[in-house]
Amino acid sequence: MRKLIATVFNYSLDGFLADEGTQFFEFCFDLPENREPDDPAHLDFLQSAHAHLMGRTAYEGMARAMTTTDHPFADILNAGRKVVFSRTMKTADWANTTVIAGDTAEEIDKLRLGGDGHIVVWGGVSLWQSLMRLDLIDELRLSMFPYVAGEGTRLFDGVPKSYQLDLVSSTASSNGIVYLQYGRHR
Repeated sequence: MRKLIATVFNYSLDGFLADEGTQFFEFCFDLPENREPDDPAHLDFLQSAHAHLMGRTAYEGMARAMTTTDHPFADILNAGRKVVFSRTMKTADWANTTVIAGDTAEEIDKLRLGGDGHIVVWGGVSLWQSLMRLDLIDELRLSMFPYVAGEGTRLFDGVPKSYQLDLVSSTASSNGIVYLQYGRHR
């Protein structure tokens, strides 16, 4: 059965995501790790994904960005299988994209069947929170930035009060970003 792995970029020390238009967003995207990610292991992780899941808002932003850039993620995402969870979208223009409006848990179960490997959950925040409430995320990968944002969207609002994770790994970059990998304690 495939693992569902939520990947959360641009997360502040005080628990906020880097919302577009904030100083934290500007800080994050001024760093080379975001502009030109070149970690071979991370690129392989994305390349080898069975599918890339996202909500409508994340899909719209990523489709717009990845189809008009030479960012290292662009080729991976443009060629990869994408699944969008949305009750309002009916069709998707980005190649290799399927729109799903059904029961989230049932649809995730279908995606997990049929093989090993992993499925990357890119976001947005409401999709991450929904998957956490349903206890469907097997692993959480966070990029914790050395920044106190003071404003923005909180990742863990509305999730279960008790959600134990086990640290799998932690790695620090030269810019002070800490890459945290947690497995869901089962």
